[in-house]
Amino acid sequence: MAPLSPIDPDYQLLQRLRGRRRAHRQRSPVSSHTPIPMPPTLGQRVADRVAATVGSWPFIVLQSLLIVAWIGWNQLGQQVWDPYPFILLNLILSFQAAYTAPAIMMSQNRQAEIDRQQATNDYEVNIKAELEIELLHQKIDWMREQEIRALTAAVENLTAQLNGQARD
Repeated sequence: MAPLSPIDPDYQLLQRLRGRRRAHRQRSPVSSHTPIPMPPTLGQRVADRVAATVGSWPFIVLQSLLIVAWIGWNQLGQQVWDPYPFILLNLILSFQAAYTAPAIMMSQNRQAEIDRQQATNDYEVNIKAELEIELLHQKIDWMREQEIRALTAAVENLTAQLNGQARD
């Protein structure tokens, strides 16, 4: 296998990853290729919080209990403020869905971006590991060739010595 050339994209990636490792070891500022994670904005934090709350079992149970209580109170109670088709309840639930759906989508989009960045980092680490293993194979092959050359030279020397002794 031919060694990597400096114009090879894999070689450039390997060099960039090595630079990151050196920068990390020296605790110096991160290289220009590494995106610096930005803290979430207020909107992102709110979207994450809404998604975490709405997507939890306590919320589902509480909302279900409130809906059952609403329907029960309006069917069996003395004061009925939302009779049978429960138009006010539908309005409230529609309002809730209209505002929670975009917040959940924003949270999912942000999480998808985080996942994409992690996948990119994992890919780069895998490529680096593959290239490092390739380099190790090249070094081992080179060492084996050197050893075979040395053994061949030793065998030739011994053969020459034996031939010289046989002539004597």
